[in-house]
Amino acid sequence: MATMKLILTQDVSGLGAPGDVVEVAPGYGRNYLVPQGLAILATRGAEKQIATIRRAREVREVRDLGHAKEIQGQLAGLQVRLPARSGDGGRLFGSITSADVVAAVQKAGGPKLDRRLITLKNPIKSLGSHTVLVKVHPEVEATVTLEVVAA
Repeated sequence: MATMKLILTQDVSGLGAPGDVVEVAPGYGRNYLVPQGLAILATRGAEKQIATIRRAREVREVRDLGHAKEIQGQLAGLQVRLPARSGDGGRLFGSITSADVVAAVQKAGGPKLDRRLITLKNPIKSLGSHTVLVKVHPEVEATVTLEVVAA
């Protein structure tokens, strides 16, 4: 089966981190990764970009590992309440997004997070208590208990 080589410019779940050279199916690369800006074609000129991306990532990771543990500690005891409009039976109008979770964590006194760090296993569409995974660093994960209440 034919494959194409790409250089990831952003973190892609199940594939790799920025700066990684990956081989993927041509359709996946042409139709999804490249148009979404998640990857570029692996050429000689792009190798310079790889070096720049990797250097930036290494500097960020060295700085982030200690900072990530600090953020994990801040998130550990945090009680986050998120008011949302709901109908009969506790079902929400729409669903809670990762951006909503980030705003609620900040409002509760937690650290400023990037919405891409939030992992929702299933869409949050009901009132009640939900557990949200925050992947602060490739080696550090934190869980936040989110209490969705009627607005």
